[in-house]
Amino acid sequence: QVQLVESGGGVVQAGGSLRLSCTASPSTASLNDIGWYRPAPGKQRELVARISTIGITIYGDSMKGRFTISRDNAKNTVYLQMNNLKPEDTAVYYCHARSSNGYPYWGQGTQVTVSS
Repeated sequence: QVQLVESGGGVVQAGGSLRLSCTASPSTASLNDIGWYRPAPGKQRELVARISTIGITIYGDSMKGRFTISRDNAKNTVYLQMNNLKPEDTAVYYCHARSSNGYPYWGQGTQVTVSS
């Protein structure tokens, strides 16, 4: 049993930055790749960023160069540093992971609002 809890969302002006956190309880040890997703037109969710158990990262096209995903295994936490935010980045951001048997976990989401 794993719980994912996101934090760090808020309201920021265009061009500003936010740092999101996703903490897994009891730990990230039993999880496969952990990533961030957000709703997108025509899709259920779009990939924002993902990081593997060995630190390999993947980013959505519009996030490259602006967002950075990282992990701190000692703190059981994955971070998403979001820079140069744009109004179109406004969304609820969800943390997602899968257990070794494929069971999906989703966090409750954290709201990011970028004002112009």
